[in-house]
Amino acid sequence: MKRNFSVRLGLAATGLLALVIGPVNAQQAANTGKIHGRVINPTGQPQGQGTVSLSTDGGNTLKYTFPVTETGDYSGEAPQGTYMVIYRANETPAGKMVDSIRGVKITAGGDTAQDIDMTRQEYVDKLSPEEKKQLEELKKQNSEALKANAVINALNADLKAVNQDKHDVDTATATATQALGASASRSDINAKTDEIKTAKYTDIETLMKKDTGIKPEEALLWVNLGFGQSGLKQYDDAVVSYKKAIDLESAAKKPRPSVIALADAGMGEIYARQGNVQGANASYDAAAKADPPNALLHLRNEAVIFFQENNAQAQIAAADEAIKSDANQSDPNLAILYYIKGQGLIQSAQVDPKTNRIVLPPDCTAAYQKYLDLAPSGPYAAEVAGILQQAGEKVSASYKAPKTK
Repeated sequence: MKRNFSVRLGLAATGLLALVIGPVNAQQAANTGKIHGRVINPTGQPQGQGTVSLSTDGGNTLKYTFPVTETGDYSGEAPQGTYMVIYRANETPAGKMVDSIRGVKITAGGDTAQDIDMTRQEYVDKLSPEEKKQLEELKKQNSEALKANAVINALNADLKAVNQDKHDVDTATATATQALGASASRSDINAKTDEIKTAKYTDIETLMKKDTGIKPEEALLWVNLGFGQSGLKQYDDAVVSYKKAIDLESAAKKPRPSVIALADAGMGEIYARQGNVQGANASYDAAAKADPPNALLHLRNEAVIFFQENNAQAQIAAADEAIKSDANQSDPNLAILYYIKGQGLIQSAQVDPKTNRIVLPPDCTAAYQKYLDLAPSGPYAAEVAGILQQAGEKVSASYKAPKTK
């Protein structure tokens, strides 16, 4: 954080006998010019607020006065002439000024640039020894703060790039399809998709390895490093990064539950892809516990990962756990979970040799029916309705078959 030097220090002793503020009259207008500039305090930072005035009698009378903005800038208009430019802070006592510049000329039709720069030697020399000591300390603090801000800005820029990389990972299939065209084979699209994802995961890993070296105490950087490593199937390294994030965030003065949950969920995905069901369950449960508002999201993701890994029993259990976590059993977000549950259960379905029909487990039929109730026009509705019809089961009345072209 930048610290402002107190402009109450070093007030000039010149008296200000009168203050005149008013617009330029019509007769003067033809001979007026503009003036603008910035007020800079002794630490070299813009000095926001206060006023800049113009005087023609050595500061005894302020003829034209202009406000100073939050960024230290001022601008105004006055008849051509030579002025003393005076800066006063909001808290400057009556009859005093903070700084002044003599011999400033305004020309008709011109625009004079005149900063009030209190870092100039002339101003600093007027400070008392104590004020000079305070100024040097503030300059040191500002220098350190500026360096820290530069680091933070660089890290934030990298995190922004990482977020874009994550988005590109999520849309990699669509990007690959668009790049190769509608006639491309599925194998070519899959290969292109993997190529895009690998490039993005590599970029994330490279950025976050650099940034965790710069600011190793920031847990969010370790979470993102774990994400990149996991995407590259560097699972052991990713687990180490995620655990580092959890340890750092848990020890923080104000731990961020969402960061801890992201790390737990990241480890859960790794364990799920490795077939470690117990480890995955424990990690996803920890994520849900750490971040209750997003508990359903984490548990739903667990079911999705097990579904992607074709682990039927684990996906059924994970779907059930996620469904139980939502008090609103009519939540449309549960639809995908009932589909995943049904897809897990159907793997134990049998075929009736007499009718040659699929015989679905009872829970499978109920799961599919619930999916249709919650998402009657969802992306899997036609598939689910077809399965139920093949099994001779009644299709949910909510389902509306798509119109044939």
